[in-house]
Amino acid sequence: MHATYEWNSNTTRKYVDAVKGTSAKVMDTRKTTPLLRSLEKQAVVTGGGHNHRFGLFDMILIKDNHVDSAGGIKAALEKAKKYLEKNNLQLPIEIETRTLAEVEEALSAGTANRIMFDNFTPLLVKEGVNLVNKKTETEASGGITLQNIRDYALTGVDCISVGALTHSVKSLDLSLKIIK
Repeated sequence: MHATYEWNSNTTRKYVDAVKGTSAKVMDTRKTTPLLRSLEKQAVVTGGGHNHRFGLFDMILIKDNHVDSAGGIKAALEKAKKYLEKNNLQLPIEIETRTLAEVEEALSAGTANRIMFDNFTPLLVKEGVNLVNKKTETEASGGITLQNIRDYALTGVDCISVGALTHSVKSLDLSLKIIK
């Protein structure tokens, strides 16, 4: 397990180094190896990255399927707000958007603490960042690689989440041979 930890830290460091000189924070996602979440999350922090969230209990993340089943961005945000009020909870709310029109809808609802641009190109992220105009935190997610992360960071987005920091890192193959 130590080998996995070390590898994740090194991978994260490469992503963090790639955005150096920008204000973007490199973050992991909740997608982790079963039973290794704590280690993988700590490896990201050790490598200079940030944890997005540890589980379903520390942030409300409204994904595209939630938006669709709720009847739209505004409806999903309103349901999340009512849930928090009903249960006397204070959690940040993040909403995933798929288009600039959804970004505008999320902004007009005024409920989200963070707007995620899901699978946007760097050009669309830049437009989204301009639309948001620092009214809330922004995040780019989906399709982020070591080769394109700097392009995303240069858009002015606050956070860039990279699932590959946890769910795609290959651990070192170590074995112990006993020789008589």
